[in-house]
Amino acid sequence: MEIRRIVTGHDAQGKAVFVSEAAAPRAAAFKHIPGHAFAQVWATAPGASLPAPAGDPTLDGGSLVPAPGGTSFLIVTFPPDAVMMSPDFNGAAAGAELGAALPGLIDCFEPDCPGMHRSDSIDYALVLGGEIWLELDDGAQKLLRQGDVAVQNGTRHAWRNRSAQAATLAFILVGAARPGA
Repeated sequence: MEIRRIVTGHDAQGKAVFVSEAAAPRAAAFKHIPGHAFAQVWATAPGASLPAPAGDPTLDGGSLVPAPGGTSFLIVTFPPDAVMMSPDFNGAAAGAELGAALPGLIDCFEPDCPGMHRSDSIDYALVLGGEIWLELDDGAQKLLRQGDVAVQNGTRHAWRNRSAQAATLAFILVGAARPGA
């Protein structure tokens, strides 16, 4: 997935400047799940300050799920669910590929219930294109279409693309502490 990312910052005198313009470097188009892709656009550590430190926080390769008070901005394209139902689908290869590309996030998924997961974060999900179903742990579901927003408060959920077209969502994850965790 290629997402054009323009980053601003400050020069030595405090003037606003363009720091970079390029594809978000932490991105993948998954070979074993055709049509599935992601990019981490940016991240902040807990207690972020301005001016922001120099460098690209997406290059450290750490967890995509931020620590409490941190943020992670992701764009994800979900292929139709039918891709995973294909007789050619190799779940083990797909899982290995996702595990390598999605540190921290992949650990939130349940192996016995494909797609179901819960992260210690508040997630703002904006549908950029297509449509997708948000399923909760009790089976309750809502259809989201382009322009719709879901706010996930650390709940157990899955994203299901029952359409014939890809769905692209922007996610802003804000790390949160779960009581008793």
